Amino acid sequence: MTYFPFITGIATGLSLIVAIGAQNAFVLRQGIRREHIGITVLICLFSDALLIFAGIAGLGSLLSVAPWFITVARIGGAGFLLVYAFFAARRALKPRGLEDSAVLTRSTRGSVVLTALALTWLNPHVYLDTVVLLGSIASAQGDPGRWIFGAGAVLGSILWFTALGFGARYLRNFFANPRSWRVLDAVIAALMAVLATSLLLPLLG
Repeated sequence: MTYFPFITGIATGLSLIVAIGAQNAFVLRQGIRREHIGITVLICLFSDALLIFAGIAGLGSLLSVAPWFITVARIGGAGFLLVYAFFAARRALKPRGLEDSAVLTRSTRGSVVLTALALTWLNPHVYLDTVVLLGSIASAQGDPGRWIFGAGAVLGSILWFTALGFGARYLRNFFANPRSWRVLDAVIAALMAVLATSLLLPLLG
C-alpha cells in the first residue's frame, strides 16, 4: 500500500508544523498585512522540503555525531528571538491599525526574506523535528516508502503554510483596530521570549 507512507507523512508533517511557533507567528503577521507573503511562504516551503529530504537522506545521523551544531543554533536562535521579541513588544506599546498608512512602516522585501530565513534556519527545533524526527520515522518505511513518506510531509507543509499565509487576509477587518495589533504583538513578544528561554535552558543545565 504505497499510499500509506504518503498519508502518514502528511499527518506527521502537519502534527509537527501546526503549532504556535516563531515561524508560524511571522507568516501569520505577514499574511494579515499582505506584505511580501508570497516570498515568505515560498521560503518556509522550500526550507522545510530541503530539511525533510536531508533528514531522509541521512543528515540526522550526522547531526547526532556533531552536537556542537545544535548548540550553536540554540545560541544564535535565542539571540535572534530576543531581538525580535523586543521589536514586537515595542510595536505593542505603540499599536497601529492596518489603515493607518501615514505612519505604518512597510518592511522591505530584503528584511522580510532575512527574517524568514533566520526564523527557519536559526531554530534548532526545526532540525530536531524535520531532520532528526521525520528522518527517523521515514527510515522505518523502507525503500521507496521513506521517499513517499517525505513527499507526504512536504505536501503537509505546503498545505499549512499556504493556508496560514494566504488565509490570514480574512482577519484584516479584525486587525484594522490598533488594539488587535497590540494583543497580537504582545503575544508574539511573549512567545519569542519564551522560545528563546527554552533554547538556552538546556545549555545552563
